[in-house]
Amino acid sequence: MRTPGAEAASRALLKRLARLHQRKYRDESGLFLAEGLRTVRELLEQMADPSMLDCLVCTESGLLQLPEASRSALPVFLAGEAEFAALAGTRSPQGVLGVFRQPSFPPPHERDYPATALVVVLDGVQDPGNAGTILRTAAWLGADALLSGPGTVDFYNPKSVRSSAGSLFSMPHTRTDDLPEALGALRSLGFEIVCSSLEGIDFRRFGAWPERTALVIGNEANGAERRVQAMADRLVKIPHGDGRSRVESLNAAVSAAILLERILLSPLPPATL
Repeated sequence: MRTPGAEAASRALLKRLARLHQRKYRDESGLFLAEGLRTVRELLEQMADPSMLDCLVCTESGLLQLPEASRSALPVFLAGEAEFAALAGTRSPQGVLGVFRQPSFPPPHERDYPATALVVVLDGVQDPGNAGTILRTAAWLGADALLSGPGTVDFYNPKSVRSSAGSLFSMPHTRTDDLPEALGALRSLGFEIVCSSLEGIDFRRFGAWPERTALVIGNEANGAERRVQAMADRLVKIPHGDGRSRVESLNAAVSAAILLERILLSPLPPATL
């Protein structure tokens, strides 16, 4: 039984969408895939304009989980279970996939900032789950923008999309081919560069943080590149809890979350009993 208002997905459409698993075609088309009920629903809620949605592709069972799609004017196409499984990027697909337009944001040095601001900078963060989680965490904690340099994974990689979800539309994010140059432009706006580094000073030793901060999170294995570290006003590290190492390093997304919490969230006064 076919859902009223939903067309059957053609082979040509499914073939076109399958190409979006490759970055080349995402860049050419300006589109990206978002899979899963929660991810698609968050993006639908966060998109500023209906034109940001290209189309939805659902199985019959998937569409039952997204009833608002069949009750609206959203472009919906139905795919069979086997067709959807071939298109999906997960092992146990939920039958809900959205195709969205990539948002366009001005680069960080062309934005207007309040007196107190924070820009998160990713240098060579290669794991898509880490990159997406950092974007989402930055949005939650109130960062102003995110900038990624060469070597950082594409934020529209399907795994990055699942990790970041609706924050792709709510957190301004851009890329640069020259990270030192971009950091220099931020410095001209009054930003101080704080770089996470195993060679840095314990982050707890800083009683106050710069009012305008560019926080650099480096590659999972090697940290930020030397040219970037050399530009830093502060190199900071997160120490081992008992002073000795049990593991080689912290996950990049966890490191970012700890530092963002320290910079962005002020301590609350003691609770009154």
